[in-house]
Amino acid sequence: MLMGTYTPRLDDKGRLFLPAKFRDQLSEGLVVTRGQERCLTVWPRPAFEQLAQQAQQAPVTDRAVRDYTRLLFAGASDDQPDKQGRLSIPPMLREYASLTRDVIVIGVVNRLEIWDAARWQEYSDAREQAFSDLGEEVFPRD
Repeated sequence: MLMGTYTPRLDDKGRLFLPAKFRDQLSEGLVVTRGQERCLTVWPRPAFEQLAQQAQQAPVTDRAVRDYTRLLFAGASDDQPDKQGRLSIPPMLREYASLTRDVIVIGVVNRLEIWDAARWQEYSDAREQAFSDLGEEVFPRD
């Protein structure tokens, strides 16, 4: 399971050190792509392959499916961390998420998200009250 919040920095070449805690889970490869709310999503390769299988089974006659899969897969970049545990983020994806030097990496169960630090702070501050109010609606009790 991927969880926690980390604050690595992007270097001048657009690389960041993946938190050591996540490196084993990503050592066999990963896929970086656009996420919702202008963050980036880092999928362990097996999780992304599962998502790709779901996309293949979805009806291409559904406009929402076409729109989502186009943006998700067009922006996808498969990679493998280097020996130092660094991940290179392509310029197009850095631009999409407005990433500069200060970033936040969060673990979200089966994926990581990479956020511009200021954007993450705005997002989390704006949703704090809704988070407090939603507990039982998001995960209903059996």
